[in-house]
Amino acid sequence: MLNYHSLPPVRALVLASSADFERLARAALGAPRFHLSIVHGGLGNSATLDVSDTGVVVVDLDSSNREEFLALDLLMKRIGRSAPVVVVTATLHESIPRRLVQMQIADFLVRPVAPAELLSACLSVARNPIGDGPMRARVITFMPAVGGAGVTTIAIQAALTLHDSQQNETHSTCLVDLNLAHGACADYLDLKPQLNLSELEPCPERLDAQLLEVMLSRHSSGLSVIAAPNHVASMNSVNPAVVTGLLDLVSSSFDNVVIDMPKTWFPWSDNVLRGTDQLFIVSEATVPALRTAKQLLTATSQRNGLCSPPLVIVNRFRQKLFSLGLGRADIGRALGESFGGTIPYNHSLVREAIDRGVPLAEVKRRNNISVAVKKLILDRDCRGSRRHATHQFAAARQAA
Repeated sequence: MLNYHSLPPVRALVLASSADFERLARAALGAPRFHLSIVHGGLGNSATLDVSDTGVVVVDLDSSNREEFLALDLLMKRIGRSAPVVVVTATLHESIPRRLVQMQIADFLVRPVAPAELLSACLSVARNPIGDGPMRARVITFMPAVGGAGVTTIAIQAALTLHDSQQNETHSTCLVDLNLAHGACADYLDLKPQLNLSELEPCPERLDAQLLEVMLSRHSSGLSVIAAPNHVASMNSVNPAVVTGLLDLVSSSFDNVVIDMPKTWFPWSDNVLRGTDQLFIVSEATVPALRTAKQLLTATSQRNGLCSPPLVIVNRFRQKLFSLGLGRADIGRALGESFGGTIPYNHSLVREAIDRGVPLAEVKRRNNISVAVKKLILDRDCRGSRRHATHQFAAARQAA
């Protein structure tokens, strides 16, 4: 996990169009965390802006002014990925979040903005001068096409695969169970779920790195897990700001985030998928399941503009000679380029792992399911266009 306080100060370049905004920037981004540079006149003086050795650029934007939007677009095209940009604006028309995301803005805030809020946003995206740039959380989401598709087992194995593959590096992985009323990730790993939704609901702004640490469950392997205790309640009542705020924080604290999504669509589901680099829809090898998977492919592609096309993986697949069931070739023809692969059927292995509360590899070290998931995850670039998941979740949070 990244410790911001251990990093040296970085340069924050602020394009301020008013004295009030300059005071906000000075209150939020003063020493010792940042070396602050103020450019008066806002975007009007951005044509020759030098962003070399800059950790973060903060822009005071009048989103109702078309000329300012054009100037911001030109600025983003000129500086590219040289420095992350945080935008602060006074109004937020429904079309603005998408435009800012398309420009690859790292984060944006809507006035009134507290100094602590601006500081948090800048810390989340600031370029580390001693590293290789801002943290790029790789976010992989698994969503079932039908009930009982085995998503939780696959999500756990994917998270463990990422964790194990990078144990000797500085990377970290977090598994997030968004089946908030009746999730199974904690049970499958014999962990006590620590996510307290009742504590977050009244004041989602309380979410910070310290509270996140309290709400994490730690597996003996070192994998971090976020899961809520099971309770009889409707997940429709969960505040979308809590979910997207939580994922915003997680994606700025870990390098890899694996999400176990519920089958039912909730008010916060679109926001979650907007922050996803790779979506896997988990199906079974039946005609109704594949038909539902194709419907989900269309819906998620159209509604969320994912940077990588969603893929369907078929779980519990058995290829038998002379079988009348669907074969791999049949599935490939049905799904076309959206066919991501298959996970083999191994009922006894999965059942024993679940009953013992251990990963699959503890039951059998090199099993066919682990091998298939590893190939699915590690042989594929799940970063898509290598977006910053932090800004995607932040954008979704603002739009909610």
